[in-house]
Amino acid sequence: MKIIVIGATGTIGKEVVKLLQANGHEVVAASRSSQPSVDFTNAASIDAFYNQVEEVDAIITVAGDAAFVALDKLTDADIQLSLQSKLMGQINMVRKGLSKLRPNGVFVITGGFLAYAPAPQTAMITMVNAGLEGFAKAAALDLTEGRRIVIVHPPWVAETAAAIGMDASPWPSAAEVAETYLQVVEGKETGQPVFVEGYAPA
Repeated sequence: MKIIVIGATGTIGKEVVKLLQANGHEVVAASRSSQPSVDFTNAASIDAFYNQVEEVDAIITVAGDAAFVALDKLTDADIQLSLQSKLMGQINMVRKGLSKLRPNGVFVITGGFLAYAPAPQTAMITMVNAGLEGFAKAAALDLTEGRRIVIVHPPWVAETAAAIGMDASPWPSAAEVAETYLQVVEGKETGQPVFVEGYAPA
């Protein structure tokens, strides 16, 4: 399969690229610094990117920022970042990529387990993750010719947890999380959330 990975240089994204390639898939690894490049917070950049790529069998987006901040400290800029980046960035990669996804192809977008297990200071992250799940459920009903859309909800990733001073031991590595993306690409699910094995909500 030929697969686009948006966010290919990120913690999870680079492991997704590596695993897909190891399993015989052809990968277009895309980021702000790739050729062709894409900034998915910018609609014109998405259009320019898709104009330079051929049809593919899967489009995976594993990127996006959302504000990690307490409600009483939340600013307009925090809200705009969360909406424009992780939420609308991924939605626009899907809607603008419809003409590039072959029949029976799959869109894979990335949420996070905070949609099911919110914590203090995660109002915007939780909202975005839950919104993306709602989008995937409804968008699946509009897709034709066997096309699919799936949202993966990763937990904290060990590398990220360690980087921000959390105990990394309860969490899977980015390489382990990447296995879920491979399973989804090669699977049959559509319109539903998928969780890393062992980290589904209770």
